[in-house]
Amino acid sequence: MKVLVVGSGGREHAICWKLKQSPKVTQLFCAPGNGGIAQVAQCVDIKATDVEAMVAWAKDNAMDLVVVAPDDPLALGMVDALEAAGIPAFGPRKNAAVIEASKAFSKELMKKYRIPTARYETFTDLAAAEDYIRAQGAPIVVKADGLALGKGVVVAQTVEEALEAVRAMMVDKRFGESGSKVVIEECMTGPEVTVLAFCDGTTIVPMTSSQDHKRAFDGNRGPNTGGMGAISPSPYYTPELAQRCMEEIFLPTVRAMAAEGRPFQGVLYFGLMLTPDGPKVVEYNARFGDPECQAVLSLLDSDLLDIFLACREGRLDAADIRWKPGAACCLVLASGGYPGSYGKGYPITGLDQVENATVFHADTAQKDGQIVTNGGRVLGVTAVAPTLEEAIDAAYAAANPIHFQDMTFRHDIGRV
Repeated sequence: MKVLVVGSGGREHAICWKLKQSPKVTQLFCAPGNGGIAQVAQCVDIKATDVEAMVAWAKDNAMDLVVVAPDDPLALGMVDALEAAGIPAFGPRKNAAVIEASKAFSKELMKKYRIPTARYETFTDLAAAEDYIRAQGAPIVVKADGLALGKGVVVAQTVEEALEAVRAMMVDKRFGESGSKVVIEECMTGPEVTVLAFCDGTTIVPMTSSQDHKRAFDGNRGPNTGGMGAISPSPYYTPELAQRCMEEIFLPTVRAMAAEGRPFQGVLYFGLMLTPDGPKVVEYNARFGDPECQAVLSLLDSDLLDIFLACREGRLDAADIRWKPGAACCLVLASGGYPGSYGKGYPITGLDQVENATVFHADTAQKDGQIVTNGGRVLGVTAVAPTLEEAIDAAYAAANPIHFQDMTFRHDIGRV
């Protein structure tokens, strides 16, 4: 089969890496891809959000399957456009991807179907939002309604910090139109766990659990990022919790989406908080998380292409989905200054000296035959080992020889 993966990050590199292992994949393409993805797939210079050009290219080149991996093209309806053109696609349609594209929609869905989540209110009026914050007090969580590259959430420790956040979103338009509407919710406490799940519209099969590390600095301090590292499985996620989440959150969500006329086919991301009152939903995403994807797919012991096809064709209940024993750790090497301003184009050295790990490229480019930095999160060094502690040690050891100007990373992934 000829397969095209849409996207250019570490998640897409991991998907391409795993698809490359399938004997059924005869040709693999990625648009636009990056410097590392080019080593496993043929990169095509089309923006991930250019729906028209992507559909035209997929049609002209007779793709057998297109995997739409990032949030933006899913929200734009790329899967709908591909299917309308007769090209099989993996990922939720636009009316299902709204579960991530609008936090207000997802919160209303949870309220309607009694899926446990934080108490909240939604606002389009600044003064009303400010009054609510003052009335509720802090800590409190402020979220931009729309897509914001994983950065549109502020966990405010003071009322003033929350007021600043809501003004930045609604007045300063820090996230563009995504912040025109905000969701303000109670601050839940407890360990956070991510569970990614394959869905075919009716059947849901959770993957091995994971834990993302969102804050920029050690000790879970600093601004939110797209993710500075991930481990899998989460030590907090017991079989008993998994059963409870299936009954109270996972199945009810898939059934709710079907009942709303929005059947979800693809990968559904559950961001969970294990509160003293039980597991609750922090957020949904309509695709693999990044960097959770790198850790989780490193433990998958089945053919990813077969699973994608089963999701798309409504036969996930019969799919062969197996997981390797052990654990995985993905350590993100980032550009100094991320998630704020940072430099680009710095040569990366030491990649050929990495041992006992896979390096997934998140934002790199090829320049004059050399791999250079091209964004905030640059690389995801991912190791698999019999125990979590060994996987963490292996990821950090593997990162040792890698260097680029202003390189930064957290030193406590999997240990906080």
